[in-house]
Formats: sequence, structure tokens, C-alpha cells
Amino acid sequence: MAHLNSPPARAFPLEHTRNIGIAAHIDAGKTTLTERILFYTGMIHKLGEVHEGTTVTDWMEQERERGITITSAATTCTWDQHKEEGVCKLFEGQKQRINIIDTPGHVDFTAEVERSLRVLDGAVAVFCGVAGVQPQSETVWRQATKYGVPRVAFINKMDRTGADFDMAVRSMRTKLNANAWPVLIPLGNESNLRGQLDVVNKKAVLYLEDNSLGSTYEIVEVPEEWRETSERAYRDLFEQMVDLDDELGMLFLEERAISVRDLKAAVRRQTIANRFVPVVGGSAFKNKGVQCLIDAIVDYLPSPLDVPPVRGQDPDSGSVMLATADDSSRFCSLAFKLWADPFVGKLVFFRVYSGKLSKGDVVYNPRTNKRERISRLIQIQADKREDIDTCCSGDIAAIVGIRNITTGDTLCDENCPILLEPPSFPDPVISMAIEPKTRQDQEKMAVALQRLSEEDPTFRVCTNTETGQTIIEGMGELHLEIIRDRMLREFKVGANAGRPQIAYKESVSKSASGEGRLVKQSGGRGQYGHVIIRVCPNDRGKGITIENKVVGGTIPKDFIPAVIKGLHEGLLNGVLGGYPVIDVHIDIVDGSYHEVDSSEVAFKMAAIFAVKDGLKKATPVLLEPIMKVENITPEEFQGDIMGDLNRRRARIVGIDGKGTVCIINAEVPLAEMFGYATAIRSLSKGRSSYSMQPSHFEQVPQQTLGVVLEQKINGKD
Repeated sequence: MAHLNSPPARAFPLEHTRNIGIAAHIDAGKTTLTERILFYTGMIHKLGEVHEGTTVTDWMEQERERGITITSAATTCTWDQHKEEGVCKLFEGQKQRINIIDTPGHVDFTAEVERSLRVLDGAVAVFCGVAGVQPQSETVWRQATKYGVPRVAFINKMDRTGADFDMAVRSMRTKLNANAWPVLIPLGNESNLRGQLDVVNKKAVLYLEDNSLGSTYEIVEVPEEWRETSERAYRDLFEQMVDLDDELGMLFLEERAISVRDLKAAVRRQTIANRFVPVVGGSAFKNKGVQCLIDAIVDYLPSPLDVPPVRGQDPDSGSVMLATADDSSRFCSLAFKLWADPFVGKLVFFRVYSGKLSKGDVVYNPRTNKRERISRLIQIQADKREDIDTCCSGDIAAIVGIRNITTGDTLCDENCPILLEPPSFPDPVISMAIEPKTRQDQEKMAVALQRLSEEDPTFRVCTNTETGQTIIEGMGELHLEIIRDRMLREFKVGANAGRPQIAYKESVSKSASGEGRLVKQSGGRGQYGHVIIRVCPNDRGKGITIENKVVGGTIPKDFIPAVIKGLHEGLLNGVLGGYPVIDVHIDIVDGSYHEVDSSEVAFKMAAIFAVKDGLKKATPVLLEPIMKVENITPEEFQGDIMGDLNRRRARIVGIDGKGTVCIINAEVPLAEMFGYATAIRSLSKGRSSYSMQPSHFEQVPQQTLGVVLEQKINGKD
């Protein structure tokens, strides 16, 4: 239970706290940016590089080997907004605490982004200055919009050949529908990148060419050749703010003087309201523009006090409850991530929304109705652990050793229970059979898979009832590869795996009736259930809907829940290949019962028979996952790449030319994408790159259907 006595003095007041995430497409520079922020805030004293495997937040062996982020890493730093001549900062002279979560870019690890954004107050969306908005950028943006997370955009890699800041901002407006306007414009680009134009303060920030890794810069008047750009950007920003912000608009209408502080405060208000996105340009790798970005994070992104109280509900009545960011309120937090740490055991990462938690307190989980005493609290610094006695509202910390908990659980005060909405996660799109290499590894494998599935909501483990095989499911080939790698390294379990298989689905293409009847009479009490249904197609993505249209009591109301349960159970395995059925609507229309012999079990079985009968008559179809694929290739390889995509049953959606590079957008069945990374490397001499993410399900073509079902029958699926 949370303490209700007056809280101790906080090291950092809530208004001086920022909880932010850094999210973007693969290779946009998230981890490099995080590393620079930690360096300039004094958290680390030596810059690490992704390509050298020396960064703080990419601490797993697999991350350092591959140069990618796999798990979101939490870290904390402090930033002093020191006063600088001629520059207005909203919090100058005040020390700020910034909690940062660096998230992965690969779609295979989208769960890490989802659960991080659920508990953050603000985000830095990183875009590549050459590519602009890329497919995974759109996914991350949608996730942030879903949770109402205010954003600052950082256009990174402005030192790269082909970098175009204006293009990147335009792509944000057109592809993301973002009201994005620059507040810090890169001064020069490619090899001529010198610094930034501070639009609001009408100053130039010039980085000195010395050996201080970007730590030294000077603030000067805007150079003559950049003055027109600076004035135009200020005018555009000012007009946007006058239109959006009531307070600034009133000052303008009353013809009163508008100061730099007034304009900055308006940008802050509209950013927090999610009506405006400030854009900053620079280069994290070349150490230019990061300090001004940190100032923008402090100036424009919200503290826990600036965001609305988190909404939850009473576990018993379902009525709406609010958790306000206040240390003296009742304790309320959300467990957003579980992690098996090799040194301290099971870690539960949680965000405190109200109240505070100390060692020795008891927390309550309203989902399980269980209480648990907190024996150890730690503050995370990527892979380093620092024990703490208390964490307060707005903090992100971890509990060691708590049991009976899953991702998305609420931990709160038992005297004031509240249930917060958990993050939502996509369904797996790929599966494979897995078996231990030795009999001794059998039990260890079961433990390892259970631990890993607890940590990762998009990784699932099940057993094939027909073959007895253990099946693992995930978001992509890379996802399952990392799972197997972690089993070997962390749990010392060697495993053999089959070829990855596709998560096909089944549906129907027309309406039909189905009838199911269970009649068993063997002396004494028998079993009787009789159900008639109508099955029809549902809109794509609408899922399973069931409606009771029984009139006259031909099926008593007491048995309807059993019928619905039977229908859901029958839809778990379709009639074509035994795949789950999606996007169908079922009406329960009629049936009959026996006064003595009818039971819930009988009606449940009758419903299963009825749904199987209905599916057979409703012309069942097989659906396959379609991926959205973006291929970036030099123009000379465009023909070969497109030819290869066409062979993979791709539908080309668009082709964009940018300099000497061609961007091909296509929709391709996941079944055709195995081994694609190797194929494009050989076709383009290693110069093409691609990214893909799940898009939707589509009917499998007739010529492919037979092959898929034959593989299923032969046990290859």
C-alpha cells in the first residue's frame, strides 16, 4: 500500500521531469542519438557507436553483433538548461531529469515500441534526412497517435549525401498528415553541415571544428546568406501559432507585443495538445544539433503534470477512475514490460502514475486479486542496476522478484483499486516447429519458452494436438531467430527448428445455413442438443461477430452461452486446412431441446457441428498475410528488383525516383518473402535495402491454394 504521509523532498520536481521515447524506422539513428544525449548530459564520458557494438542502450550480445536494437532500453539523465546570451529557454537555469526509452525499429519487435509508447509522456520521432518518412516511421507514428503521445521530430543524418531537410518535412505533412514546422533548421547539409538556425530566437548555432566531439558551439547572429530562410521560417511558424493558439491569437488581435517567450510557450501548448509537431534538423553521428534538440525536448514536450490524468476503471463497477500525477495520492502504476535478468532474476518494469512506492510496501494486482510485498526496487541504466528505496509519481523503475504478473497488469493500492487499460499487441504472422537437441534439454526448453513468452506478448508457444510438436509463433523470421539465439545464450538450450510457416487464416465467401445435432441415448439420462445457424462473410478486419436471433424459446436462454462458446471453439479450426477462421458473422436462428436430456455440453457440441456444417456450405476461402514492402535500390538494379518482386506475386503500389535511388513500394504475400534479404543482396551487389511490415490478409489465389493445402496434409506446415 502506498504511503499517504507527506512525501519526502524530490530530487527533481514533477514539472522538471520528462519521460520520453526515441522511436523511428530501422537505421534512422535512434540508438546513436540516445548515445549522444547521454554523452552531452554527462551520463557517459565516452561515445559508443552502433557499428562498433559499444553503445549503452544496445547492451544485449545479439544487438551488438547485428547493430540493431531488439529490446527497448530505459536510461536516465539530467540536463541543465543553462542561460545563453540572446536565447530564450523556457526552463533556463533549472535542472531537468529526462527518462529515455530507446526503442527498436524492426517491425519484428513492434511490441517493444507499443508498450513503451503506452507509458511515455512524449516522444522524439527520428527520420532519415535522405529517405524522409519510411514505412516503419508510419507505424510508429500511428502507435504514438493511438496513445496521444506528443512528439518532437528530429530529421537526422543531414550530413549524408542526398540529405534534404525540406523534403523530409514535406513527407511528414503528406504521409503522416502531421502539422510539422521547423524550429531548428540545419545550417548547410551533406559535408557542409555547420550547425542550426534557431527559428524562434532568430540566431545561428555554429559548431566548432575541434576535437571536443560537438561539445563546443557558439551562438551568433544569422549569417547574411541564411537571413531570408530564417525570416521565412519564423513567419511561417508565427502564422501557424497565431492560428492554432488562442492565447497568442488574442495577443496578436489586441496588437500587443509578442515576445520570444510568448511564442515558445504557444509552441509548447500546441505540441502537448497534439496539434503541432516542432521539427529539428541535425546529425547525431556528426555531433551537430543534439544539445539544441535536448533543449527542445525540455521546452516543448510535457512533464507528467502537463498530460491528462490517466484513465482507468473500478474493477468491480466498471466506472471511470482517474489517477493524477501526485506523490500524496493513492499508488497506481502500470507494469509495461517483463524481463528475465541473468543477475537479479525476474524484472518488472513499471511506470508510476500516482502516489509513490517504497521497499516493504504491499501492492495489489486487481486482475489476479493478489497482493505482493515489494522487497527490492531498482532504477535502470540500460544494463546497469541501481537500488533505490522509493519511486514517486512520474518515475519509471523496476521491481525484482514479483510473481503472478503479465505485461499490462495494473499495480495499485489495495484500498483504492483501479484497472488501467493495457497496451494492445498485434497477432503473430509466422510460426515454426521447434524441438530440443537432446532429451536433457526438454524440460529446460519448456522453462525457457515460458519465460520468453512472459516477456514478449507477440511471442506465443503452443502444442500441435495432432503431431505433439511444440510450435513457436512471432512477428517475423528475425524475431524467431533472436528467440532461438536467446534460448541458447541465456538458458543454455540448443534447439532444432523447422522452416518458418505462415499464419494462414480461413473465412467464407457467401452466406449459408449450418445445422448441428447431438443425440445420445444409452439408457438413463442421454445428451440432446440441436442448433441451426446462418454463417455469412464479415468485413475484413471486423473479426468474429455472433448474434442470437432465436425466438419462441426453441433454445432456452440458459443454453445460449454454451452455444456461443461452441461456435467460438468451432472457429478455431477451419474446414479447409484447419486454420483459424476470421471475419465471419453468425446468427443463431433456431434449434430444439429436450426437457431432460439437454445440457450445456450437448449444446456446445451441437454448435461445433453446426459451425463446421455452415463453413463447408459457405464456400470457405484461405487467407494469407500480405506484407507492405519498401525496397530502396540504385536505379541500375530497378529492373532486376522489380522482376524478382513480380515472381514473388507482388503488387507494385508505387515507384519514386530520388536522385540516383529508386524507391519501390509493393504488397507481397509473406509466403514469398522467405530468403528475400539474401536474394536482393545478390541481385544488387549488396547495394539495395528493404523493410517490410504486416499490411492485411488476402485470399490465396486458386493456383497456390492446392500447394498450401498439400503441404499442410503432408505435415510441412
